Amino acid sequence: MRLLLVGLALAASSFAQSRHWVQLFNGKNLKGWTPKITGYALGDNYGNTFRVEKGVLKVVYDKDKYPEFGGRFGHLFYKTKFSHYILAVEYRFVGEQAKGGPDWAIRNSGAMLHSQDPKTMTKDQDFPISMEAQFLGGAETGVRHTMNLCTPGTEAFRNGEMIRGHCITSSSETYRGDQWVRVEMEVNGADFKHLIDGKVVLEYQKAQIGGGNVSNHNPAAKKDGMALTEGYISLQSESHPIEFRKVEIVDLSKKKR
Repeated sequence: MRLLLVGLALAASSFAQSRHWVQLFNGKNLKGWTPKITGYALGDNYGNTFRVEKGVLKVVYDKDKYPEFGGRFGHLFYKTKFSHYILAVEYRFVGEQAKGGPDWAIRNSGAMLHSQDPKTMTKDQDFPISMEAQFLGGAETGVRHTMNLCTPGTEAFRNGEMIRGHCITSSSETYRGDQWVRVEMEVNGADFKHLIDGKVVLEYQKAQIGGGNVSNHNPAAKKDGMALTEGYISLQSESHPIEFRKVEIVDLSKKKR
């Protein structure tokens, strides 16, 4: 048993060292990324909501453009579709929530995984059909986990049973203030793991299209029961300013060829 554990540890170490990270965010501009904000056409970066300043990708709500949030949920889509990968994101929440943002969206953002093609979203659609790795920031006191799962127009299974409810909570610690947090999402087709510091804080399987929690979508894009084994990645704009200093990926599909 001891030799087996040592072997597994060495294999894990070897894999970690052999990872080839590709930078999705180049630290200079939004090249390769396209915004989709509720109420606006694909590609319309209303109010310069998504911007790059001093090497950081920021979600900002200038008061002259956002006197009220007005339900303008946004998503910044990367150009490439993925199926098997490890996505790493380093983020932090800053500042105050835009006026009129919903209470649940305070210090709330996320990465949308296996998302529908943004070209299939309607102008007034609120969220893409996808699996959301939800990022949450803690208040001064109390527990508030990050790297949860939310399911806009999707469903998944855990321990062989379908997950009930829109969001399920991870086992992560609470991260407060404006500290940077690095998270990883390991995706293998329809199976997902959320990790922080190498520790799995949530896992679920058999992702598929179904359920509710998505509005104003084209019914043709929501084929309930269809396995969700690939899709696009996007970063959220949900009314609280957030910054991303790194978005990088290991394409595991290349290792399977």
